[in-house]
Amino acid sequence: MNLIAELAEKYEQDIIELRRYFHQHPETAWEEFGTTDRIEEELRSLGLTPHRLNENTGLWVDIKGGKADGSEVVLLRADIDALPIQEMTGLPYASQTPGKMHACGHDCHAAMLLGAAKIFMEIRKAIPGTVRLLFQPAEEGGKGAQACIRQGVLEEVTAVYGCHVGAGIEAPYFNLEPGPRTASADDLNIIIHGYAAHASAPHRGHDAVLAAGNVLMCLQTLVSRHNDPLNPLVVTMGTINGGQKRNIIADEVRLEGTVRTFSNELRKKLPDMISSIVQNAAAVCGCTAEVEYIPKIGVIVHDDPKTLQIGLEAAKKLYGENFLVNAGKVTASDDFADYLEHVPGIYPSLGIRNEEKGCIYGHHNGKFCVDESALKRGAAMFVQFAIDYLADLQKNRK
Repeated sequence: MNLIAELAEKYEQDIIELRRYFHQHPETAWEEFGTTDRIEEELRSLGLTPHRLNENTGLWVDIKGGKADGSEVVLLRADIDALPIQEMTGLPYASQTPGKMHACGHDCHAAMLLGAAKIFMEIRKAIPGTVRLLFQPAEEGGKGAQACIRQGVLEEVTAVYGCHVGAGIEAPYFNLEPGPRTASADDLNIIIHGYAAHASAPHRGHDAVLAAGNVLMCLQTLVSRHNDPLNPLVVTMGTINGGQKRNIIADEVRLEGTVRTFSNELRKKLPDMISSIVQNAAAVCGCTAEVEYIPKIGVIVHDDPKTLQIGLEAAKKLYGENFLVNAGKVTASDDFADYLEHVPGIYPSLGIRNEEKGCIYGHHNGKFCVDESALKRGAAMFVQFAIDYLADLQKNRK
């Protein structure tokens, strides 16, 4: 058996126990103080010196290898925040905090990276460079990656690796494919302005509710008629609020939504396209509209041949060809995309679905649970990718 795989086996129970601790004590975006404390405690017990982020939640630490002869640094990232969801799993290690739950697997990510830290320390003399471990806060809508980047976690970094557990992939298999993997996710806010009048005399007003309905319908033509059907696009308006009373023609309606695509080229065009459609749809009803398009999270695309190949070979080296499986891209999003705007990298998925164990629920579900037997493989992949990437850098530099 591969040495790294052997060490992952050795630390499997540690990884599972850490995951269960984090699962019992979930903390949402920018509130991960206790989580960060436990991570720091684990790293210091290994003789490492972590650095807290300015917000005092989340941290990073460098592990310089014994064979480092340059400034090569590879970044390994795990997000650590939970969700405002009530847990309904009934597990003995279920969340102890009402209304909060690790329903996306970030507890797994943190535990796997801590397991990787233990493995790195056992083979430190053989590491051909520096490995930077980042435990990132606030992935769930909190712009945590951007905060980390502003605070310098990418300094000297030449590649980044992360791994997300996948509820749609059978445990313990691994998905790593080229091309787009997750969609962008941008916010869309619309305010329709009309003119109030008595409901018995609608001709004396301009109905903002009617205009909002027209805007909703016309926005979907962006998907069905303006967009290439081979290029997925989602425009969802999740809230609509307006009007004062049943017998008053509404003078204002507010809508909030999300826009997602796998195309960075299309994403750049969407603000103008959406604004044009909304303004004209409102004008037909005698109303005006304010449109606010807020870019938030970009597309995760595996478009760097080097890191992709290293990742694939690392997976095969650890667990053989059969470890790798195909899986479709998803229209969910992840701020790991922010790192990829600066350095090359990959963001594969580790399967944690197991019907026999009841691990069948999707992410962000109150019954979400994972097959923990897969987690040691996630830890091993963190290590194998880093070692192989740094060795390749060192070889090419010579």
